[in-house]
Amino acid sequence: MELNEIEHKNFVKKKFDLIVKKYDLVNLIGSLGQDYLWRKKVALVLKKTPTPILDLCCGPFTLSLALLKERPCPIFALDFSLEMLFYGKTKLSEKEKYFIYPVCADAEILPFKSETFGTLSIAFGLRNLSNKEKALEEFYRVLKPEGVLAILEFSLPKVFIFKKIYLFYLTKYLPLLGKLLTGDKEAYQYLAESIQKFPPPEELKKTLLKIGFKEVIYEYFTLGIVTFYLAIKGKS
Repeated sequence: MELNEIEHKNFVKKKFDLIVKKYDLVNLIGSLGQDYLWRKKVALVLKKTPTPILDLCCGPFTLSLALLKERPCPIFALDFSLEMLFYGKTKLSEKEKYFIYPVCADAEILPFKSETFGTLSIAFGLRNLSNKEKALEEFYRVLKPEGVLAILEFSLPKVFIFKKIYLFYLTKYLPLLGKLLTGDKEAYQYLAESIQKFPPPEELKKTLLKIGFKEVIYEYFTLGIVTFYLAIKGKS
């Protein structure tokens, strides 16, 4: 599926608007049931990082809520799907509404002043952006000096046999299962393609360093189904 940037944005938005109430299910299936544990790990790592927090490509506040559970602080939850944000609000308790602030915007053109946030997080959203390097430059811009960027993203397993099994699951089984559960086989085919096309960890690390982050580390979760990246912005 080869699309230009505008077509890609429209396609992704259309698909996410259609599966708003199935968003968490998509991630649960794509992660082989490990999604909750991964987000909890990220929330624990970010428990003492600088505030405020900007949670990018937040969907229905899935990671935002995990972050809030570990530390009650202001969290700006940004997504380009207004439907996702509206659905996310239905999940919030009265107390949680005081901490989570929805923002409908494009993650590649952030509507914030430079050096606004202490921490940025993005879970399973970077691969959906049409211009990833442009987005990462925006992330860098709105981070305060010494601020932290946390990225959680699907990747391909490192163990050869497990990689083969996972690729079969992604490309053959997952689209069929997705069609049965949501009626949208194409969305799951896109999920499989986007995971395979996403740059490997070392390549993404080089891009982050080139943009200006002073320190970048990454860790594989569940044999490499997901990679967790942590990047630190240098002093001004």
